[in-house]
Formats: sequence, structure tokens, C-alpha cells
Amino acid sequence: MMDGTDLARLCKQRGWSRARLMLELRNVARGKGRGLLPDDPSLKRMIREWVHGRRGLSADYAALFSDVFGVPFAAGRGNAAPVPSPVATDLAARLAVAEAIDAPLIVSLEAQTQSFRTLDRQLGAARLLQQTEAHVGQMTDLWRYALPGAHRTVLAAALAEAAALAGWQALDLGDPEKAWSLHETAKAAARESGIPSIVAHVTAQQAYALLDLGRSASAVTLIQHARQAANGKVPDLLRSWLWAAEAEALAANGAADEAQEALDHAGAALPSQGLDESLPYLFLNEVHLARWRGHCLARLGKSEAVQELANAVNLLDPTFTRAAAGLRCDLALAYSVRGQHEEARAEARVAEELATRTASARQRRRIAALLTSGTGPSGR
Repeated sequence: MMDGTDLARLCKQRGWSRARLMLELRNVARGKGRGLLPDDPSLKRMIREWVHGRRGLSADYAALFSDVFGVPFAAGRGNAAPVPSPVATDLAARLAVAEAIDAPLIVSLEAQTQSFRTLDRQLGAARLLQQTEAHVGQMTDLWRYALPGAHRTVLAAALAEAAALAGWQALDLGDPEKAWSLHETAKAAARESGIPSIVAHVTAQQAYALLDLGRSASAVTLIQHARQAANGKVPDLLRSWLWAAEAEALAANGAADEAQEALDHAGAALPSQGLDESLPYLFLNEVHLARWRGHCLARLGKSEAVQELANAVNLLDPTFTRAAAGLRCDLALAYSVRGQHEEARAEARVAEELATRTASARQRRRIAALLTSGTGPSGR
């Protein structure tokens, strides 16, 4: 005696498609005066449920299928175990993979993020964004399907840092929309991690998408929100970084006095040792802060920016290729403000060469504006 779960096998033996099965079923129903059957989408859904054992045949349909195939069909559910739907199977697989998360795996994922961070610093985002996004996608999948517990929380922190890196790379390649979206992922994961320093960093960094869209006032608001929420909860190095980022946004917004005050706070908060192992995503020391200060002064049209930036050029680690491009662009702008156009053009050419090496659309855009007008939009 056949049942609904045998339909697929019987159709395969005859070389029938589902459409052919529905046609044969309707022909038999008309011949028996059975009346109209459900429309095609509904009938197709019913057949799928019969085949997978999720629905038993009624007496009427058992009789119809008996005539269609020439073999007896029993009403009700068959003895075969229901076949899980593809969606349920996929969910089960994802949950099973997420159950394999342990501390060594998370350490490995974090090491991969750090590797991308180092390569990005030297080679630029164009060669890495696709890989970084795939890395973030894999981590996001693990995080979403991991059950609550210590491993999920630690994974959330690792994901936040990786997504923020990918977001920064997208920004460097001139895609603020993708950058914003990746930072939203970073913020959601950071909040679950419960680590104030990560929440503050990814939130403030998202403001650079606003700066690149010319929404400097909104950028100031977002960075100030991040800094104030982190007050008293984060290491001094991050506090210095938050003040410096706020200074840049204020300078872009034309708030000279407030920008200078924020730079003073950044300098006062900067610890003497510079690096903090708990903040692997931050590179900030006296040289980087001088570069940041010079950028703000150049943006505000201050002639003293030249000295700050020239000193930073001599001291900057040469592996920071993209940072060097931005620094040279700032120096070109500062020279231009002082009327030293020959020096400005020379620095702009060096900046262009460095930006080309890293394929930084963001820096190339600034340099192009500088070369055509003598002034240019800001960029970190």
C-alpha cells in the first residue's frame, strides 16, 4: 500500500515532473466528477507536504492517486519519518557549527583579524576588503547561531573589531554606505560584548562615514556621544583617541576653538607608553597625535600646521603607508595656506604616489581636490 511519501519515487520511475503529476491528477479528478482541485500553487504545496510526510492523504486524494498510478494508496500518514524541510536542515547545520566555538577558535579568528589589520596598514584596502568581508561574514554567522554563554560574548567582541576594520576599509575605498552598514554590525556585536572600549571605538569610527558625506555636525554629535558614554570606563589611550577624533570633526565643522580644546584634552590623556595591548585596533602615540593635530590645523587654515606635519613626516613609521599619504596631503594643504605653492605641489605629488600604492580612493579624492583648487576636503 502506497502513501504520500511514495509520490516522488513513483514520479521518478515514470519521468514525471510535478507539473505532469498535477495534470494527471486533474484529469482523473475530472473523469470521476470530483470537481475542481485547488489552484496550482496550493496543489504544489500540498504535494510537497505529502512527499515530505508532513501531511497525510485524505480518502479522496488516496483514491485519486490510486487511479493516477494504478496502485493502491492508503489514507493518512505513511510510516516513513517526516523529512526535515531545507530551512530546518540549514538551521540545524548552522547551530551545529556554532556549537563548535571554543576559546582556541576565537583566538585564531582574532589573529586573522590582526593579520588583515597589518596588511591593510601597509598595502591598503583594495587588496583586502573582499577577504575581510568574508572573514566578517563567517564570524557573523557563528555569532548569530551561537547559544548564550562566555564564548558567544567573547566572539561578539572579536566580531566587532573585525567589522569595524572592514568598515574602515570600505570607507577608504570610497563606499560610505557599506562602511556605515559594517559599523552597524560592529556596534551590535560590541554592545553584546559589554566592553565599553570596543563600543566607544566602533561608534566613534562610524562618524568618519558622516565626515566623508560632508555631515560634519552629525559626526561631532556621534563622536561626542561615544566619548561621553565611555567617560571613566575606558583606558587613557582610547580616551586620547576619542578626543582627537572629536577634534577632527570639530575642525571639519569650522569650530576652531573647540577643536583646539579637544586636541589639548587628547594630548593630556595620551599615556607615555603609547600602545595598549588591550586595544590592538589603536595606533596612537606622540607622532600620530602630532599628525592629527597638524591635520586639524591645516583644515582650519593655520600656518603653524606646517611645523607639526613636517615633524610627523620625519618620525612616522614607514609601514603606515596610507597614513603617510594623508599626512603628505595635509602638509601640501598647509603649505598652500602659507602661499608656498611649489612645496605644496611637491608634497601633493608624493601623497598621490602613496595613495596610488594603497589604492586609497579616499586619499586620492582629497589629493585631486588639492591639486585642482589648492584646498581639499578632510580625511584621516
